[in-house]
Amino acid sequence: MMRNLNTGTLSLENLSARPVRTACLVVVVGILAFALFGGSILTLNLRQGLDTMTKRFGADLMVVPAGASGQAQVLLLRGGTNYFYFDGTIVDKISGTNGIASASPQFFLTSLAESCCDAMVQLIAYDPATDFVVQPWIAEKHHEAVKDGQLVVGSRIAVRDDNTIRLIGNRYPVAARLSQSASGLDTSIFMTMNTMRLLVGRARAEGYTNFAVQEKEMYRRAVSAVLVKSDPSVSPSLLAQTIRQENEGVDVLVSQGIFSSLAATLSGLVSYIHIFSAALWILAFIILAAVFSGSIHERKKEFALLRILGATRKRLVAIVLGESSLAGLAGGAAGIGLASLAVFPFSTLISERLELPYLDAPFLKIIPLVVGSLFLSILAGPLASLYAALRISGAETYFTMREGE
Repeated sequence: MMRNLNTGTLSLENLSARPVRTACLVVVVGILAFALFGGSILTLNLRQGLDTMTKRFGADLMVVPAGASGQAQVLLLRGGTNYFYFDGTIVDKISGTNGIASASPQFFLTSLAESCCDAMVQLIAYDPATDFVVQPWIAEKHHEAVKDGQLVVGSRIAVRDDNTIRLIGNRYPVAARLSQSASGLDTSIFMTMNTMRLLVGRARAEGYTNFAVQEKEMYRRAVSAVLVKSDPSVSPSLLAQTIRQENEGVDVLVSQGIFSSLAATLSGLVSYIHIFSAALWILAFIILAAVFSGSIHERKKEFALLRILGATRKRLVAIVLGESSLAGLAGGAAGIGLASLAVFPFSTLISERLELPYLDAPFLKIIPLVVGSLFLSILAGPLASLYAALRISGAETYFTMREGE
């Protein structure tokens, strides 16, 4: 009797017996799963990147010379190379402003892209005595103080096999590689102010004249930027306004404003991804419903014969839903696999093309997306085939078998 047959096995054999129809179902569900999982991963990684960048920046304000705010923002968000300076006395002036908890200077330098250097990168010097941004980041990977003469590299900086980097004709040991920040700082090299002076002095001694201006600026204690941590009781925006009013020739970047703008851009992109995924899910549902409706109509006599052999109406519905579920499972797995191949190996390229903070999320955060995408892919088939399955199970066996006579 039919009730002794395994429904799952029968559904699988039915799919195997119709390879073209099965392939069509798998392809439709695969496209759906590709869009669902790919869009979800992009959304998750973008949010991960923005959260990490916000955390890594660590400062509420960034004070730079007037006219350099655009260059500073590009350096922070997308990387690249640049330098600009103003008088170092600005550090003491800013530190004395009411509402400031901490203030620390940085000095920017761009390496040469010649035989003297492994690469043209952004060099950033910090003051170990006052820094509250770089050193906590370093401490995650390096539990000792960075010594003068040592470098700390961003996550995307290539290091030689002997753990050194050649800059301006000399090799410098790398103390640590920083964790990813999803910002332009991932392509930067950090060092203490003393190491920067050593580097520039060596460049002059070996005949490199490119850094004459920078050496002069360092001699007069110039700085490129002052990072500021505001008192919790003071609004960073109001503090920025105060700094502008009390100091001529400065621009002030408010991190909250930078990241709010990025969040708004990201939110818009995520909304488009969600709308596209929803539209594709609806389209896939319609296509699957049409395919199953046509297929089941052609198989009316097959189902009628199963009824004669003892299959119940519920068993017929179970067979159809089993077929659609198996097709959904195969398509979902294929779509998720292809999306993974399209997204994970090309994270750096995606980040560069989007020009937004983008960082691969931890594996534990990806698992729910895999499960959710696979569940929706499997669910699409049974939902799309349910009406057709109920209709064929309710047909009268005698009249179905006599059709066409």
